[in-house]
Amino acid sequence: MTLLALGINHKTAPVSLRERVAFSPDTIGLALDNLLQQPLVRGGVVLSTCNRTELYLSVEQQDNLKEQLINWLCEYHQLSHDELNTSLYWHLGSDAVSHLMRVASGLDSLVLGEPQILGQVKKAFSESQSYQSLSGELERLFQKSFSVAKRVRTETEIGANAVSVAFAACTLARQIFESLSQLNILLVGAGETIELVARHLKEHRVNHLMIANRTKERAYTLANEVNAEVISLSEIDTRLAEADIVISSTASPLPIIGKGMVERALKLRRNQPMLLIDIAVPRDIEPDVEKLSDAYLYSVDDLQAIIQQNLAQRKAAAVIAEGIVQQESTHFMDWLRSQGAVNTIREYREQAEKIRAEMTAKALMSIQQGADAEQVINQLTHQLTNRLIHTPTKSLQKAASDGDLERLNLLRDGLGLDP
Repeated sequence: MTLLALGINHKTAPVSLRERVAFSPDTIGLALDNLLQQPLVRGGVVLSTCNRTELYLSVEQQDNLKEQLINWLCEYHQLSHDELNTSLYWHLGSDAVSHLMRVASGLDSLVLGEPQILGQVKKAFSESQSYQSLSGELERLFQKSFSVAKRVRTETEIGANAVSVAFAACTLARQIFESLSQLNILLVGAGETIELVARHLKEHRVNHLMIANRTKERAYTLANEVNAEVISLSEIDTRLAEADIVISSTASPLPIIGKGMVERALKLRRNQPMLLIDIAVPRDIEPDVEKLSDAYLYSVDDLQAIIQQNLAQRKAAAVIAEGIVQQESTHFMDWLRSQGAVNTIREYREQAEKIRAEMTAKALMSIQQGADAEQVINQLTHQLTNRLIHTPTKSLQKAASDGDLERLNLLRDGLGLDP
């Protein structure tokens, strides 16, 4: 039995291929069932996200193993070998172990150190548990990978710094204001970036959120999720003075918030400072706003500088994380190899017990039929000894006749004899 991982990801395949190889949530059970019907497969986990599709398997090792599994993947998704081969990667044994640990720890992600992948790996593992498609070794590997990911998060700073525009905007706000919970925050726009910003702010227990959007209807879904008030873009001028922080990201070709609008708001605020973060391209807030003494304006370029600095810090943390993965991978492989010895010992004991039981039954039958008990016992011990030492004796003779002293000494050591 061996462990392996095969798949494609954002580094090896374009999205046009990744979407064709993906397994939808409602087909995972069918895919696992189909996979386990393959003669060599003993257990499996299917991990399928927008950035990767991977199979983690425990299999019987054979010469044509790789070809058989690739054939299965191609047939399942109705792909040709030429379409898949150049994008497919294949990890066996310790490489498969370290690969899963790196994936779970965010070291193989599009955004280095992102935490979402761990939840996706746990979900894939849980699905395999529910479909009873896990082998003991595979289950132990995934549990170990979860603890490795936790160790990486605890012992390194890989997840401590913002590397997305949305998260960087929230981080900047938290650096300037000690607490966000009692502040009024205005979000302009209702697209994907503002959605992420809103969710980050909600995690920081912000209680007063306004969402301004060109069409109110589109903003209501997000507003209901984060408990925000929805206003139109035309209402910004009259409501801007309420905002301690403004974060804007729309697709408008022209600025939505001008210098005059901010100046009027600051007067109403009696010059209480206002933080404005413009993450739109083209810009939503006129650059001249930064000339106002109580307005602090940051553009997407300012955030990119923060992101690049934080990314460099994550890369430094990743070096430490890779060391943790290497260490834990070695420990797991030591455990896996020990299981091979456990199985061998169990088989050897079962074989010896079978011989003992068989010969004991014969001896008891002879005694019941009137044979002399002492003679039967002597015969039993003699025959039992011969049966038990027969195979080791043949191995010793073969090693001696071959002149293989290393093997001969190894056998003597295993039998408890002096070298």
